[in-house]
Amino acid sequence: MINGIIVVHKEAGYTSHDVVAKMRGICGQKKIGHTGTLDPQATGVLPVCLGSATKLCDMLADRDKEYVAGLLLGVETDTQDTTGRILAEHPVEVSREEVCAGALSFVGEYLQVPPMYSALKVDGKKLYELARAGKEVERKARPVVIRELEILECALPLVRFRVVCSKGTYIRTLCADIGGKLGCGGAMGRLERSRVGDFCLENAYTLGQMQQLKDENRLQEAVLPVDSVFTRCPLLHMQEEYRSLADNGNAFRAEQTREKEIHAPGRWVRVYMPDESFAGIYVWEPERERYKPVKMFLEKA
Repeated sequence: MINGIIVVHKEAGYTSHDVVAKMRGICGQKKIGHTGTLDPQATGVLPVCLGSATKLCDMLADRDKEYVAGLLLGVETDTQDTTGRILAEHPVEVSREEVCAGALSFVGEYLQVPPMYSALKVDGKKLYELARAGKEVERKARPVVIRELEILECALPLVRFRVVCSKGTYIRTLCADIGGKLGCGGAMGRLERSRVGDFCLENAYTLGQMQQLKDENRLQEAVLPVDSVFTRCPLLHMQEEYRSLADNGNAFRAEQTREKEIHAPGRWVRVYMPDESFAGIYVWEPERERYKPVKMFLEKA
């Protein structure tokens, strides 16, 4: 079984579930999961976790994401993107300066109402299922964070911008909200996710490239090790006589590691076995003077 992460360059026309299904065929294993849905028309970075790395899915979903988006001003649609049904059209009578100021006003935390065409559930039903049935329900606004926003091109009514945002941000809704702020409406056109955490588009593989690597028996070249996600965390090594503690996912004391270091409470540390195999992520528990496991990644035979 392959254990690790492959950064897939998702192409337009595939759902995230389609990508997982294709990867199961390429990799010849069922234990595969993705780390954050991309709409079928969207392209870009989709980290796929294999084997023991599937435990990373929820951790990676929390990472900041970077997108490059196209915004068409002067139009409102039911899906908030240009694939939807047009609800209204308005003249675009704003300047480039006004567009920049309006877009940049969203930098920071703002309350965003999730779109009806989304996978969020209300009373057990997905919003997009209700929307397709012609029903609209009230959605609570949720706080999201726009960390960076940069206008790349402004050829009105078309605007292209780069945005770095927190988990749970809908770029379609951001486009509609910018259009609303400018008084002319707006809908998202193209969308490309250029980064998820430290995973960038430059290091991503298309499904076609993955199949070629498989055919050439070079698939492992695309696999990133599980611990590559945690390179910013300090590391500890278990002493040989205490390796069974980590091997069984138990807590341990600082002096039972080679480094014998105590790191700040709440800061994750990487823990390795004496043979340098990655055991998992731990955190210091000061009240009990020990490191306790956050998530284990030991690959058992």
